Amino acid sequence: MCTGASIHVWRWSAAMTPEQAFGQVIREWRLRLGLSQEQVGFESGYHRTYVSLLERGQKSPSLGALFRLSEALCAKPSDIVVAVEARVACAAVRGRLAGERGK
Repeated sequence: MCTGASIHVWRWSAAMTPEQAFGQVIREWRLRLGLSQEQVGFESGYHRTYVSLLERGQKSPSLGALFRLSEALCAKPSDIVVAVEARVACAAVRGRLAGERGK
């Protein structure tokens, strides 16, 4: 993961969509807490399959879903958004660096 980098202009690249980054973040936080998808679903009021779709980046959460999931994961919605933004920005930087090396 990229650390210490300050990126002021936010862009997402084809390397990682915001949905994919969101899925990675909520999966990591869920596993860190030792929760199953079913437990997160129950706590947030969603079905396990919806949590799975989110984690795989196949669904885009609504603002309400973000708030409900963050509560189930003992996190602030803003912390999740910041983590997603950092993940997308790092992917974009890695993509640009890989492109420069290929020239």
